[in-house]
Amino acid sequence: MDGFWPYAVMDHHLGAQVAQAVARTLAEAMERQNISANALAQASDVNRQVIANVLAGTVWPDLLTVANLEGALGESLWPNHLEWPRDERGRRVQPQAEGIKRQRDVETAEREERRPRT
Repeated sequence: MDGFWPYAVMDHHLGAQVAQAVARTLAEAMERQNISANALAQASDVNRQVIANVLAGTVWPDLLTVANLEGALGESLWPNHLEWPRDERGRRVQPQAEGIKRQRDVETAEREERRPRT
């Protein structure tokens, strides 16, 4: 990764890569659907702070959290990591997608949610 994710030092850990992919896909789905963390929390029955922590990369979401978020969004968040290419050691690594937008930081997202909508 490009160092954005707090656990980027674990780039070769498959679990960390899957968590990064879930967080990125969640951010992209929220942006595409124009849904805030507060609205998604209400729709998914997942605490808003948990959503913010997943987006920030400070926690790895559990399966129930992923399932609830996918159900609310109507989109799959779990990556098909078995299809990822292998590195020189034979380990699966997430492909480096081009053109992926950098997720807004959590503080900015929270400020925008508190701002009155016009």
